[in-house]
Amino acid sequence: MIGKKVVLRVRMSAGEAHYAGDLVNGSHILDFWGDVGTELCIRNDGDESLFVGYKDVEFLAPVYAGDFMEYHGWIEERGGSSRTCKFEAYKYIELARDENLAISAANVLKKPVLCGKATGTLVVKKEFQRGAQDEDFK
Repeated sequence: MIGKKVVLRVRMSAGEAHYAGDLVNGSHILDFWGDVGTELCIRNDGDESLFVGYKDVEFLAPVYAGDFMEYHGWIEERGGSSRTCKFEAYKYIELARDENLAISAANVLKKPVLCGKATGTLVVKKEFQRGAQDEDFK
């Protein structure tokens, strides 16, 4: 790992539910990993970067409206202009969805659930690289 992990915390909204039972489309995970990758490149290079693509994307557990998620990312390899990053998505709070409880009841999970993981490649053109903007990325 180069530098430190970046973590983004987000609650999945009702507007992100796409399927029956308030299931959220997996593409939303990719959107948030994109934001994590952008922050990694800003810290590493002083530039937002361009996301080239993902590989080895795995969706491992369902995500629902109301879930609180953590999106983790770190730079695994640094090329001349490419940054290979690893990403993980964890659920750490979920709605109780119990008919005997209030509709607003929620549970803090004892252990966060890994909902997805992937590898992504981002590019920062050499002429846009300004060096590490974060001491932990030098």
